[in-house]
Amino acid sequence: MRTAVSTCFSAIDHLICYITFLCRTLSGWSYTVVPGILIIAEFSLALIVLVLLFFINAPYGRYIRKGWGPTIPARFGWMIMEFPAFAVIAGLLLTNEHAAGPYGILFLLMWEAHYVYRVWVYPFLLTSPSKPFPLLLVFFAICFNTINGTINGQSLIALGPQYGIRNWATDPRLWIGCCMFAAGFAIHGHSDRILRRLRRKGNGDYLLPGGGMFKFVASPNYLGEIVEWAGWAVATWSLAGAAFAVFTIANLLPRAVSNLRWYREKFADFPRTRKALLPFVW
Repeated sequence: MRTAVSTCFSAIDHLICYITFLCRTLSGWSYTVVPGILIIAEFSLALIVLVLLFFINAPYGRYIRKGWGPTIPARFGWMIMEFPAFAVIAGLLLTNEHAAGPYGILFLLMWEAHYVYRVWVYPFLLTSPSKPFPLLLVFFAICFNTINGTINGQSLIALGPQYGIRNWATDPRLWIGCCMFAAGFAIHGHSDRILRRLRRKGNGDYLLPGGGMFKFVASPNYLGEIVEWAGWAVATWSLAGAAFAVFTIANLLPRAVSNLRWYREKFADFPRTRKALLPFVW
């Protein structure tokens, strides 16, 4: 166990060194060139991911299976792969004088609220922390989170002066987006808590979830995350935010459909009125 912990924190230490170098390099980029290309790439990747995941369930959690290469404990997998998202945007905003305004601070706090939970809280609440997690997925996630943190950070740097000029605090898009983000974060966290309690009650086995938003959809944790990043896109009113929201939908929607199918096959008493992702609709 000590060896695994040491390996995890060694990996995070290397990531910190890499991200520090990356942030120093990216701080001089022109937003309209490289990050613009990356935004287009993220929209394109979302379409590819959406199609692929309707045919292939990402091999983690209940869908873990052999054939995807070496694995590490899930706790360390989540920490390592989400860490770049936590660090890159903070590094960009905190090292750029143009981003040190009230809106930059607000958006950074919103972003970090999610990723503090994903990196420093969620992994330590897992009921099966030693469950295998493919290193291949960790690698892909590190790449995506680095790119996504980069384009959102550079977007906020570029748009920072415009928020002040437009008096963004009086714009309803900011407040609607912030409320959406807060609601999504609450749904996400509460749904995770329900699932953890069920895992403990079932000694690691899957039980039929209920309560909260589980009354309406099979994967409210995914719904919450989608609402979060849709709120981010509205609050920042940026193409980078929109690209992240679209990718989040593309990544989680097919898995929500698979989860609904899985629940119906496993539990004969699964409520037929419960939808996959959108209450009362779909």
